[in-house]
Amino acid sequence: MKASSLEAERLRIAAAQKDPRRFAELYEENFHRVYAYVARRMQNRAEAEDVTSEAFHHALANLQRFEWRGVPFAAWLLRIAHNILVDRWQRAGRESNEPAPDVGDSVWKETEQRALLFQMVDRLPADQRRVIYLRFAGQKSIAEVAQELGRSPGAVKQLQFRALESLRGRMKETHG
Repeated sequence: MKASSLEAERLRIAAAQKDPRRFAELYEENFHRVYAYVARRMQNRAEAEDVTSEAFHHALANLQRFEWRGVPFAAWLLRIAHNILVDRWQRAGRESNEPAPDVGDSVWKETEQRALLFQMVDRLPADQRRVIYLRFAGQKSIAEVAQELGRSPGAVKQLQFRALESLRGRMKETHG
């Protein structure tokens, strides 16, 4: 995330800490990230929606304790969602007498990488970003995206290709 967008995010968080009604902006900016993260780990959509809702409720309830450290707000939200998932898995494991999934350090590394990827997606041109969100977070087909955007399937494929190439290049720059 660019320094200017990090600063803008810090200001939005500070505003929401003073006036909880401003949390709606943070919710709108980050909902798709948190939902996508949770949906990839849940068995059904209703449960993913419940966990996502619970994560944002928890974030709002604890917003006063959030301390800005220059890390995207999405990372904090993903950590909250992750903790809720772990709690649910552990509770389900106790109820079924099956062990909970292993959620060691590799999961935290994946969460941080995912937050970085979302930052990179946010820096894509608007049309490429929208295609990526619709295709991967929204899990829509090329045809569905084309219809929604009023473009041809070929144009959507090209936008997706360019976006993915841009993301690959940025990942290489970041991770060598």
